[in-house]
Amino acid sequence: MNLTEINRSNACRGFSCTERSVSTAVYVLLYLFAAAVVLITVCGNLLIIISVCHFKQLHTPTNMLILSLAVSDFMVGVFVIPIALIWMIESCWIFSALYRTCYILIAYFLITTSVFNVAFIAVDRYFAISNPFLYNKTVSLSTMCIVVLSNWFVLFIYNIVLQYFNGGFVSHVCPEDYFLVLNQVWSLIDLVLTFVFPLSLIIIFYVLVFFIAKKHATAIRELNSHTGTQTSYNMSNSVKSERKAAKVFGILVSVFLACLFPYFIYSVLGNIVEIEVSSFQKVLMLVYLNSTINPVIYALFYPWFRRSVKLILTLQILYTDSALINVFDK
Repeated sequence: MNLTEINRSNACRGFSCTERSVSTAVYVLLYLFAAAVVLITVCGNLLIIISVCHFKQLHTPTNMLILSLAVSDFMVGVFVIPIALIWMIESCWIFSALYRTCYILIAYFLITTSVFNVAFIAVDRYFAISNPFLYNKTVSLSTMCIVVLSNWFVLFIYNIVLQYFNGGFVSHVCPEDYFLVLNQVWSLIDLVLTFVFPLSLIIIFYVLVFFIAKKHATAIRELNSHTGTQTSYNMSNSVKSERKAAKVFGILVSVFLACLFPYFIYSVLGNIVEIEVSSFQKVLMLVYLNSTINPVIYALFYPWFRRSVKLILTLQILYTDSALINVFDK
């Protein structure tokens, strides 16, 4: 992603971690809030991972993309959010420069992976709705697994190359010099590859999904006005399911874009004006919190996820043949 130099002088002006302007009670509450955010992120995404992996009914190409998104969000909750919150609460980087380098690589690799996961979901939903017969014939579970693994591998290599050619693996004197600085060429390349391209796919294909679902609904209404057959009734239910899926995906995409846009706006502005580190921290935290919000969206709008969570928490998944349970039953 586009990483820019954000007020480097502020990062090295000698913050003392013991000099806090907040009371002990507020300090404790901040850490309790941080622990709650981490717990929700980790547990929520872990429930999605267990659900998709365990129940065979959920072993579909689309759910492999949802699984990939949940894995990246889970790793954000484990490796990224705790460190980011500690850094914000302490007002300084209390870890080593080497750890900072690893943290930057992991954080931006996972963010980039999440962006492309959502982009692939948008493309997948479009082809599944626009041409379901061809989709079912050509897109198999193994094919989608290859796509997901290739995506993770390519983006990991890309982030290593990005850091290598921009001094990300060089130890700096000031460990609080947190941000990796890209030269103008790499800044443009990174902006296009990790922001403009995937977000264009997300917006374009979601708009197409919306119009196709609307077109199908109109066709079904016209059919129902002329016939009252069981066939039209079944088709109507299918279209309602498509529209609901499109609506949920729209909410997921809208929240995702709302969390991501401020970061890239700040990244672009960072090449023009000086931006405070504390301000950029909050924008980054908004990006990370998207990983916390996603499981909440699934819990609110996907009945199969709520049923899966109930089966997991009641330990029914430990029973024999529990993988065959119909999670779509009401």
